[in-house]
Order: sequence, then structure tokens, then C-alpha cells
Amino acid sequence: MSQQSISSEIVESREGYILDYISNIYIKSTPEEIQATQPFSQILVNDYNYEKSQIITRPQFFVKKSPSDTSGSFPIDIAVFKTSEKKENELYIIVECKQSMIKEGISQLKDYLTLSSAELGVWYNGKDTPVYLQKIITENGLVFKQIPNIPKRGERLEDIGLYKRKDLIVPHNLKAIFNSLRNHLAGNAIGTTRDEELAKQLINIIFTKIYDEKFTPPNEVVKFRAGVNESEKDVAYRINELFQSVKSKYKEVFDTNDKITLDDHSLYYVVGQLQNYCLIDAERDVVADAFETFIGYALKGPQGQFFTPRNVIKLMVNILNQGIDEKVIDPACGSGGFLVESLRYLWNLLEEDAKYLGWNNLALNEEKQKTAMTLVHGIEKDSLLAKVSKAYMAILGDGKGGIFCEDSLELPSHWCIKTQQSIHLNSFDCLLANPPFGKDIKIKGREKLEQYKLAKKWKKNGNYYIETNKLNTEMPPQILFIERCLDLLIDGGRMGLIIPETYFHAPRAQYVMEFLAKHNIFCLIDLPHNTFRPHNNAKCIAVFLEKNTKQQDKILMCVAEEMGHDHQGKEIFRWDYTNHKSTNELWDDIKIINSEINELKELKGKGGNWTTFVNNEEFSDNIRYSFLVDSSIVKKTKVYVPRYYWKEKTKELETYADKKGISLISIQELISSKVIKHFDGHGSPESENKGKGDIPYIRVKDIVNWEVYKDPTSKIPYNTYKEIFSEQKTLHECDILYVRRGSYRIGSVAMISPFDTEVLLTREILVLRVLPNNKYGITPYYLLYLLSHWITQEQAKNKILIETTLPNIADRWKELKLPIHNDRNKILEISNKIKNAMDSKWQAVSQIQEVVKELGDLTT
Repeated sequence: MSQQSISSEIVESREGYILDYISNIYIKSTPEEIQATQPFSQILVNDYNYEKSQIITRPQFFVKKSPSDTSGSFPIDIAVFKTSEKKENELYIIVECKQSMIKEGISQLKDYLTLSSAELGVWYNGKDTPVYLQKIITENGLVFKQIPNIPKRGERLEDIGLYKRKDLIVPHNLKAIFNSLRNHLAGNAIGTTRDEELAKQLINIIFTKIYDEKFTPPNEVVKFRAGVNESEKDVAYRINELFQSVKSKYKEVFDTNDKITLDDHSLYYVVGQLQNYCLIDAERDVVADAFETFIGYALKGPQGQFFTPRNVIKLMVNILNQGIDEKVIDPACGSGGFLVESLRYLWNLLEEDAKYLGWNNLALNEEKQKTAMTLVHGIEKDSLLAKVSKAYMAILGDGKGGIFCEDSLELPSHWCIKTQQSIHLNSFDCLLANPPFGKDIKIKGREKLEQYKLAKKWKKNGNYYIETNKLNTEMPPQILFIERCLDLLIDGGRMGLIIPETYFHAPRAQYVMEFLAKHNIFCLIDLPHNTFRPHNNAKCIAVFLEKNTKQQDKILMCVAEEMGHDHQGKEIFRWDYTNHKSTNELWDDIKIINSEINELKELKGKGGNWTTFVNNEEFSDNIRYSFLVDSSIVKKTKVYVPRYYWKEKTKELETYADKKGISLISIQELISSKVIKHFDGHGSPESENKGKGDIPYIRVKDIVNWEVYKDPTSKIPYNTYKEIFSEQKTLHECDILYVRRGSYRIGSVAMISPFDTEVLLTREILVLRVLPNNKYGITPYYLLYLLSHWITQEQAKNKILIETTLPNIADRWKELKLPIHNDRNKILEISNKIKNAMDSKWQAVSQIQEVVKELGDLTT
């Protein structure tokens, strides 16, 4: 089953209803419909090629309880017929999509198959791998056989598994299938249930499949298959034989005692789920996805091993622009994703040369093998991952000799002799890496840390930081990796590195950015927050630089809002704003940026390191996510986060505002013009004082729906309030509170009511006060409206930067441009509407307080 085809034409067009994919009528939006029935309906059409006219979903098709029964019947979730006439005796496949446990679901499916003419059945709940059943009529009655899949339209049942190499499907995302495999194997595999061991087994199976794909001619049937009429034993025997061929060819990678130890039933199941996909051409790194699914956070998280999605890797390889004779290294290579794509990139260059020079296939293959063995190198600390990386490179291109199991941050003199002979500092032309990072990972040891300038304590000297002679006792690995990566490069060498966003703007990490900025930063990619989710919440930037090279005038910047999956790892699709529904197009800005990079390469010609651009006018109108920024501006602001400079949305907002008779005026300008004044919140009391008094302590989470919520569990004593409070920060009625720091709350606003003037505010809350008789005619009520406006909120997305894991707008809130109406009457109209609403609310609050007080008096 292909998860990529689960698009979301599952559209919430009317509240509580969705549009049925098959019948195109509105139905109730139950979890069963959204998660199972609608997705599988699309799979039947998009992956199995059945016509919508052959399928009945809503209104449902009913199966009679008995042939003579005219009253009772069972509704079928999805009924697939042999023809578009949809005759009852032509019912072919029944799909049961109940949100139930597998045992109950299959039992119900068997009942429906028994009562109907259908030959095949599918149970699917949207979470687990589908179960496929064949109904067989024997002399002794009905028998149900579990099969590896269902046939496509026009395909015979016995054709399942007889896939030719050229017919394999390229998957977008196998994570959902790996997750289902993991759940199935953990519950059903005999002898092997631990995730780490299951991961090793799946990796062996994946490499067996990749080997089969590589060495099977396009028009021949693959050996990695599970036919519907094959026994589990026969399939297991063929797959194990295939794995022996893998071991025999790659003796330096696989040990003689490496085995596929899954029981026959489990192996048959796994092969059946993977057999119709082409893993070599997958848009995601299937090995990395398998590791993340099976091993998970418990094993990988403490080491910071979170794999880079393949689309991001492809983009970074493209930007690095490796030359045909340039050596590349990944000093934290994991499962080898960067190395595999770098090798493919070099091979594409060789193929272009082969066409130009007229090489035959033998000459081309010799050059490809030479490239794999001499130009691609990797270091990985984890022995299992190092082995996987070697296997990946060996099967794809015989490049296993360039990968070593070492600690890249260790003194090179401590590496084993073989590594020292192959890996030298100051010797690589190119480098790509996603170093391990995480708050719990620390590098310790004086001898190890003394290698690095960045391991020293740095102190501020004017506007910049300088190195001291004092050494830190521990350091996060990502900082040290920056320096080690530079150490590995030759002067003029280029590297692309993924680092958490905090290092690109946070004042406390400024010394790290200054260290990077001593070299030519030629490109920055703003990666989506979902890039490493659900395994890691870090928001990252990919930085590209040339070692010991003068900073160029302009920096190429790219912004990707999404890259194919959401925070749960599920695919996401672009939204059609005209028709108010989701589309079939995967929301992957990385892919678009990659095509933009190719266009820019054509613009400046082959070769070069992105230093030939002069101005933005060189970019065509269809380049949306890539742009140039003056390096002098970036150096001045000390913000190296691309979306901060992204003008695309600003232009759209300005065009919209102009059409609506609105002027966009910055908050800073309003402050300078004496329209508003501002001050920070008061501060925070000690935790032991909370809940011990009558004065409300207001935190970020208490700013909700324009109101101040007073949490009784956070009230503090009056004397604590007076110790922290200052007269200069006295609150007035109609002051506006603005959240400027806090997870997902930045930009929330509230108005101080007559009952809120005596509260203590956390410093993360900003107070804005409108001054009377200002030149724009702005009132506090209108300012509340302006700060809540979608134009203001949209701008904030590019001003909010991630510091460690928390969003922070810092003083960039002053740069927000408020959508002020040019018509004073419109300002007054909006102000009066909000004032009337607030007055009514405050009057109601006053009345409630009086009732409460009265009831309190009565009870005494």
C-alpha cells in the first residue's frame, strides 16, 4: 500500500462534514472516515488503478444476512466491483475500515466475505498495516487465506509479487509502513521482539532488496517478492539465498555470522509489504527511516543521531556544487545519507562527461568505481551505523573503504592507524554534515577539549567576543563539530552544515556565529521546524561557507516553510486557498528550492561557488523561496536566519494593504512619534510565594482572548508584590499586554480591565500604552485590533526566532508594521465596536462580582 497517495481531498468543507472521495457527496467527518475509509478509497484509485465507477462508498452497499433475508443487512465501508455496472454478483473486494482491534476487525470481515460473492477482503484502520484475505471455497466449506496484497485492476491474483524491476513504485514516505511493520513484528515475530534486534533484521532485509533492485535488469522479475500462491517457506528460502549473495559480494562489510533470523511468517509479511517499492530511488532515506522507526528516541536520542531527510540532503549536495575531482567527507555520517547523495551527484557529472567524450559503459563504470573508492569519505562513532553506512555505499557504488568507525571529535592521533592513513586534517575540498546535537549530550575531557578554540570561554569586548585562555569543562558536540569540520577542509574548501537556529541569532551564542563569519558564508537555508520531528524538536539552519575566504557581498538565502511531513511525521499537502481545500500536491518547499538552485546555476554558468551574483534583479519572477541579502546588513543585525529577511510575504501584505486603503506603519515609528509608549513586565516571584496571597501573578499562558486570566493557584502575598513592583510600571486601565516570549504564545494580546490594574506581570509580557491626542487617532481599542490583525500576526512569523527550543521575538516586535486605516472614520468605527464589547464584558464582570459578594455575605 502506498502511503504517499493518501492525499487530502479529505476536506472539511462544511462544519462536521467531509467530501467523500468516491461519491463526491458530503458525509459526517468521523475518525473512521478521515483516518481509514477516505485514505484507502484514494489508495484503491491511485495505487491499484481501480476506477471510481467500480467502487461504492457512500451511500453504502449492503450485504444481506442471508440470501432470503429481505430485512436485515450489513453496510460495507468500501465495495469494489469487477465492472462499472456494479452488479451484486460482481462484488470483488470488501474493505472493512472499522477503528477496532485487528482480531475483531478480521472476524467481521470474514463474516461479510462469507455472506457475499466477494473473493477478497481488506481490513484497515488507518494506523496498522492492512490485512489482506482471500476467500477460498473448498469441499469442506470456506477457507480464508492471508495474502501479501490485493491485485491491481486488470491483474490476476496469481500475478501478485511478479513485479518487473522497471514497474516498482518510487515511494515518497515509508515511515508509516515501517511503523506498521514494527508494530506487527513486535507483536508477532517469534524469537525476535527487541527493537534494536528488529532494526538490524530490517536493515539486512532492506539491503537485500536494494541489492536485488541494483542487479535485476529492468524487464526481469525481481527476486525480492512474495507471491500469493507461494508458501512462506519458499519465500523465506529465496530471500535468505539472496542475502547470502549480498554477503558473498560484500565480505568486507557483512560478517559470516550475519543472518536474517525472522521466522518464515514474519519474513513473508515484510517482503509482501515492501516488494512493490523501489528503495534505491526513494525520495526519503529508507535506511534512516527504518532506524528512526525501530530504534527510536530511547537508543538514538542520547547520542543525538537524528537523520537528515533525503530531500534536504539532495538540496545541500546541489548547493555545495562538488566538482568531479573534489574529495568530500561527512564526519558524522550516520547511515550514510550525505555520502550516498554526494556519490550520485558525482556520478551524474561523470555521465555528462561520458556523453561529451564518448566513453563506453566499461570506461564509465571504471570511473564511477574509482570515484566511489577515492573521493567519498565518512566517519561515524556508532559501530552499527558505521556498518550500515559501509553497506549502503558498498551496494550502491563500492565506496565502503572510505568509511571509518571513529569519534570525529577525538584527537586524530588517537584514531586507529587505518583511519589516520586515510583521513587527514586540511585535506578535503568539500564537507557535508548534520552533527549530533541535544541538550543532554556533553563532550568532556581536558585533552579532547584543548584541541578547540570554541571550547574556550569567550568574553564580550565591545560589540564582539574574544577568546580567553580559560577552558570549559564540557561542551555540546555541535559547537565543537563546527571547528572540526573547518579543520578537515583545505583553504577555500566548502562545507554545508546543519546547526540549531539558536546559534544564528541568540546573543549568548554570538561568539559561535562570529567564529563562522570569519569565513565566506555564501548560503543559508531556513529549514522547517518539522524537519527532524517527531524525533527531535530542534529548529535548524543549514549554513554553507568557504574556509579562509573573504566574505562575498551578498549571501544566497532560502526559506522552506514545510518539507513534506508534519510534526508527527505524516505527509502534508498544499492548501488550495481559492477552493478552500487541500490538494494532491505534497507540501515540499525543499523540492521547489532545489529547482530554483538549478535555475540559478544556469544563470551563472557551470562551476563557481555562488560568488558571481551582483543584485536581486538577476533572479527571475518565478524564484520565490531563494533571494540575496547584503552580507553587510547581516553582519550589522547579527541575525543569520533567512526568514527574517524574506520579503516575499511582506510584498504580498503591502499589495493587499494598498488595495484596502491601509498604511503599514512600524511599531518603532509609533514609538518615535510619541503615539505609544512601552515597558516590560515586573518580574517573577519565588515559587514558594505562589498561591499564598491575593495579588494575581500573570504569566504568558494567562493572556487569552484579549483577557487577563487570574489563576488562583498563582496569587502572591501583597508584600511580595510590593518588593517586585515599581511605580514606573503602574498599570492603567486599557493598557495593552503583548506576549513576546513563550512557546506558541508570542503575539497574544489582552487589555487591562478596571479589575486588572493591581497585578504582577512576568517580564515576558510587554505593556503598550496609547498616548492621547496622537497624530494617527489611534485608541487603545484600535491598537488591540491592530496587534491581533492577521497582517501583524503573519509578519511575526518571520520575526520570531527559536532560541534553544523556545520561540523568542526579542526586540524585533518593534519592526512589526501595523495595518492602520487611512480613513479616520474607519479607525473610530472599529474602536467604538471594540469599546462597546469591552464595556459590556466589564459590566458583566462587575455584576458577577457583586452577586458573589452578596452570596458570600449571606453565607456568613
